[in-house]
Amino acid sequence: MGPTATALVGFATWLVLLTFALAFFRAYVGATSGKALNTFMPDGSDTPGLGRRLTRARDNCFETLPVFAAIALGAQLSGRLNVTDGLAPWVLYSRIAQSVIHIISTSVPAVLLRATMLTAQLVIYCWWAIQLL
Repeated sequence: MGPTATALVGFATWLVLLTFALAFFRAYVGATSGKALNTFMPDGSDTPGLGRRLTRARDNCFETLPVFAAIALGAQLSGRLNVTDGLAPWVLYSRIAQSVIHIISTSVPAVLLRATMLTAQLVIYCWWAIQLL
């Protein structure tokens, strides 16, 4: 598997891991507080702190994975993986870093660092799109 496919599968796997972490967190909250598992808000607003941060980190992945997948598919279908292969691992690294920072803290420095990680991904996506079009 090449770098683009590896990064894409890694991104999807990271999303799955965050989803499991959120599910385990909610199960723990349910077991320790008596909160029914079917009453959690989808946006995590009823689990402040770690629960909310986990929810948003997972949702951020869910929101940007289609962009990466579409560009990777376009590169694959056009036989131009050379455009995406070099930076694909960096998309994955910056995505994981963004999620970890989000889970750890919502302080101003953390938010700025998280925004930097997202910006790196978006710049890479734009660079790829320009090269592929």
